[in-house]
Amino acid sequence: MPISNSQYDEIIRGYQDRQIKNKRLVKKRYEEVCEKAPDYKDLDDALASVSVLQGKKFLEGDEEALRELKSMIRDIKEQKYLALVRAGFPSDYLEPIYDCPQCKDTGYIGSEKCHCFRQTMVNLLYEQSNLKNLLQTDNFDNLSYNYYQGDDLLRFKNAVETCKNFVKNFNSDYHNLFFYGTVGTGKSFLSGCVAKALIEKGNLVIYFSALSLFERLSKNSFDFKAKEEFNLLLDDIYNCDLLIIDDLGTELTNAFVSSQLFGLLNERHLRKKATVISTNLSLEELRDRYSDRIFSRITSHFEVCKLTGPDIRMYKKRMMNRK
Repeated sequence: MPISNSQYDEIIRGYQDRQIKNKRLVKKRYEEVCEKAPDYKDLDDALASVSVLQGKKFLEGDEEALRELKSMIRDIKEQKYLALVRAGFPSDYLEPIYDCPQCKDTGYIGSEKCHCFRQTMVNLLYEQSNLKNLLQTDNFDNLSYNYYQGDDLLRFKNAVETCKNFVKNFNSDYHNLFFYGTVGTGKSFLSGCVAKALIEKGNLVIYFSALSLFERLSKNSFDFKAKEEFNLLLDDIYNCDLLIIDDLGTELTNAFVSSQLFGLLNERHLRKKATVISTNLSLEELRDRYSDRIFSRITSHFEVCKLTGPDIRMYKKRMMNRK
C-alpha cells in the first residue's frame, strides 16, 4: 500500500527502536553471564588477543597463522559454550535477539520488504481508515443468530460455517468467498469476521470498500507522477494474503472499473491469493453491470453465499430509538 514519506520514516524508526531494545537486552544478558561465570569474559578477552596476535604473525609472513587462528577460535568457542552451560544458561542465551528473525528487524529481506514491514504498513492504514475499530465489533465473538428465522437463518448459519472453514483451511487450501443478498443481512459483518480472524493468525489482509478501491486506482492510474505509487498499490493488491472488496456495486461502474476488477481477480487467481467480495447486487445485476468474463470468474472460482432477511442495521436502530 502506498504510504507517505513521514509514515515510511515512522516505520523505519520503529525498526531502529527494536534493534536498540534487543541489543540492550543481549548486553544485559552478557553482563549477567559474566557475573555468574567470570571465566566467560576471560575467554572473550582471550579470543580478541589471539586474533590480534595471529593477525600480526600472518602479516609478518607466517602462512600457518590463519590455520592456527581457526583452530584456536574453535577451541575458545567450545570453552565458552561449556562455561555458559555450566553456569545454568541456555546454549543460545547470548545469540542475537530479533522480533522478526526473517528480516532481523531491518524490515527488508534483500531488496524486498519483509512481511512484517508490509503488515505494519497495512496496520498503519487500518488505523487511518478506522477498520481496526470496525473489527472490534465485526468478529466471530459478536456473532448472533437472533435476527434470522426460517430460510434466512439457515442461509446465515451455512455462511458462518463456510467462513469458519475458510479461516481454518486458509493456509493450506485456496478458496474465495462471494457474499450477495439484500441490504443489512450480515455480508460486511462476515467479511470483517474473516478479516479479524486471519489478521490474528498473522496473515496480510487488505480491506477496501469498492468505492475507495476504484477511486484510488483511478487517481493513481491517470496521474503520471503517481506511477510508482500505482505500481506499489497493484503489487499489494495482487500479493496480499487476503483481499476484501466490500460493497461491490456502490462504485461508478465504467470500462475502467470493469477492466481493473477483472485484472485484479485474474491476477489473484493465477497467484492463488484469496479474495472475499460482498455486494447488495443480485447475480443477475452482477452479470448485467459487469462483463461476462467477471461474472464467469466470480461464479466459477468463488464460493457463493446468499444472505437474506431483515435489515439488521435498521432493526438495531429501531430498538435503540425505543429505549
